[in-house]
Amino acid sequence: MIEVHKNLWVGGHADWDFINLSGQTFSVVHAAKEPYHRELLGYTTQGAPKEHPYYLFARLDNILYLNLVDAEEERYIPKAVIDEALSFISDRLSFGNKVLVHCNEGKSRAPGIAFLWMYENNCLPRDFREAGPVFKQIYPDFYPKNGIFQFIRNRAYGNQIRK
Repeated sequence: MIEVHKNLWVGGHADWDFINLSGQTFSVVHAAKEPYHRELLGYTTQGAPKEHPYYLFARLDNILYLNLVDAEEERYIPKAVIDEALSFISDRLSFGNKVLVHCNEGKSRAPGIAFLWMYENNCLPRDFREAGPVFKQIYPDFYPKNGIFQFIRNRAYGNQIRK
């Protein structure tokens, strides 16, 4: 678990377990469908029921559950899920909370979300080609799968075009 920005931490499943056992107070983004979103909704099929009100995400108190897989294709990364994660991080940080964003291994989804939050909040260089290496120095285990990388890159370039 690494603090990538003041009160913003990134890690994997073991870090979530440690926080749970240690009694530390964090707001948490479960950036993985398995097992968090599945356990919350209780579905046994491959995918969550699309008619469920928490199909994409559920914000319950200080925990955000995301229906997010580490896909190889960007089209499987729902914009609404990422938007909700970024909003949750901003909200929790504005209250002075520590926020842990974690996925299973802490290599793709969680650091990808943290990268995007830092990028969009001007905590990284505005040139995307420079921002990646800077973030990698802060969080060396950042190895996004193609879907997350493409989502981040396309969003970053879209933001650069609008600004």
